[in-house]
Amino acid sequence: MKASPADQLLLLDVVDIDRRLAQAEAVRRNPPQAARVQELIARRTSLGRELADRAGARDDLRAELKRIEGDVEVVSARRARDAERLNVATSPKDAQGLEHEIASLDRRRSDLEDAELEVMEKLEAADAALAEQQALMDEVTSEGQRLSGEAKELVAKATSDIDALTRDRGAVAGRIPADLLALYERLAARGTGTAVFTRGMCGACNMNLAPSDLAVLRSTPADEVALCPECGGIMVRTAESGL
Repeated sequence: MKASPADQLLLLDVVDIDRRLAQAEAVRRNPPQAARVQELIARRTSLGRELADRAGARDDLRAELKRIEGDVEVVSARRARDAERLNVATSPKDAQGLEHEIASLDRRRSDLEDAELEVMEKLEAADAALAEQQALMDEVTSEGQRLSGEAKELVAKATSDIDALTRDRGAVAGRIPADLLALYERLAARGTGTAVFTRGMCGACNMNLAPSDLAVLRSTPADEVALCPECGGIMVRTAESGL
């Protein structure tokens, strides 16, 4: 295929634009923060389950404490009522019964108050555990929000870059002969590169050409497109090619 050296050099501009387009597209599809954000989402889900368990345990203790406090109120009210009845009792037998019941109520209230203190201590620990878990949740949420914000900014910039690069590519590609551009794009689609040939090496595959292939390349006119015998890519020759 015939193509002027100047047109072949324009291919290198397209190669560079396509490389940057691929990089920007990769960022747009999968910003570098995405993997960590997914880890944080999974982490937050796990922390959320533990938070719910701890909240449930705390609520159970609150319910138990409320029940004990209610029992204390009932016992205290009954003792006060028995104490009033004892003050006006005229029968020794009735007075003895009331004294016995008051003593029993005092023991019951003492047991309830001990249980109340124990539950209050457990509740304090449960509140601390819940606050600790919530702090972890808040930390993970904060990091996730920060990274998500950064990712959105990168995606927006990548999208803007893609639009600009696409325009640039169109402008450069419009100056390249259609058959040469079609050859480049066909080779690029199958993963074959286009690069500068430098000092005996194909820049597309970084392979050194055999002496016989070098001899063929030296005899190839400058306006003839040269393909690498190793990778099939276009070898663009410049003043630094050493031919």
